[in-house]
Amino acid sequence: MSARDNILARIRKNSGREGLTTGLELSQVRTHIARQERGPQPSIARDNPVARFIQESDRLKSTVAEVDRLADVPQAAAAYLKQNALESAVVGWPSLSGLDWAAAGITYENRLACGEDMVGITDCFCGIGETGTLLLLSSPTTPKLHALLPETHLCVLSKARIVHTMEDAFQLVRTERGELPRATFFVSGPSRTADIEQTIVIGAHGPYRVHIILTP
Repeated sequence: MSARDNILARIRKNSGREGLTTGLELSQVRTHIARQERGPQPSIARDNPVARFIQESDRLKSTVAEVDRLADVPQAAAAYLKQNALESAVVGWPSLSGLDWAAAGITYENRLACGEDMVGITDCFCGIGETGTLLLLSSPTTPKLHALLPETHLCVLSKARIVHTMEDAFQLVRTERGELPRATFFVSGPSRTADIEQTIVIGAHGPYRVHIILTP
């Protein structure tokens, strides 16, 4: 028995159940999940999702820029890097490698991020207006390292991919992907913690900066 199986067996035993999970129990769980019941929704959840996303991003200390076309993303990224005195060498996802980064003076490398990389660029599955959160799904072509390892995370997000609530985001995943990938992670502003003496520390477990470039 694996360590995982051992832990689950102990949980099951302490719940007053013996033996392996039955087919009936699995069916009941799947039926419950399939119902996809939602709890109460806040009234603000139906505001303009894009405007709400921008407002919440500001509250979370993410910065936001808007461009008219996807092709304008490299210039917007270059302006942000220059404004913050950051180097123009970045590592990013394959989905964005076809943009004209060189014309914007940016060296764009399509590879896994490593500890020496200061700026990572990604897109994302969707944005959540209610909380100003980015939802990223892992895959071989969308590794999470680019969003978590560099000190600065630049994320490209289409305004058409901003939904109202987290429930809407999960429904979109079900509709478009069928099931969740191995890793699903949310980015709500720069990494922060208050574990030490209740003092906020930025960049404790991830990027110091999160900059979102909104496209149509």
